[in-house]
Amino acid sequence: MLRTDLTPDAFRTRQAGTLPGQFDLRLTHIEEGRVEAEMTVDSWMLAPNGFLHAASVILLADTSCGYATMAHLPEGAKNFTTVELKSNFMSTAREGVVRAVATAEHRGRSTQVWSATVYNDQNKKMALFRCTQMILW
Repeated sequence: MLRTDLTPDAFRTRQAGTLPGQFDLRLTHIEEGRVEAEMTVDSWMLAPNGFLHAASVILLADTSCGYATMAHLPEGAKNFTTVELKSNFMSTAREGVVRAVATAEHRGRSTQVWSATVYNDQNKKMALFRCTQMILW
C-alpha cells in the first residue's frame, strides 16, 4: 500500500544535507508501484572524459528505487536496506535533465525488487537498473 504522507515535497525536505540533496534530485511523481525522479546534469557530475559519471546515473536510479521502497513499506516495517543492485549503461549525457522511472517488480514482506530506466532529455534510454531491498522489521 502506498503511503500518502511521503510526497515529493516530503522527500525533498528529508534529503536536505544528504547525497541526493547535493545532486538536487527531484521526485516528480509517486503512485502505486511507480516513482519518477529527475536531476539536472552539472559539470561536477561528469567523469574526466566529459560524460555523465556512471555513479551519478546510479545515484538517480538507486535513490528513485529507494524512495519507492520507502513509500511502499509494508505496515509495521521499520526501514529497508539495499542488498543487491545492477546497472547496464546504453547511452549518456553531458548536459540537460536526466530522469528515472522506477517500477515495482516484487513487493513482498521480506524483500522488494525495483527496476528503473534512466532517460536523457531527448528521451533516449541511458541505463537499466535493478535492485533488491531487504525490509527491516
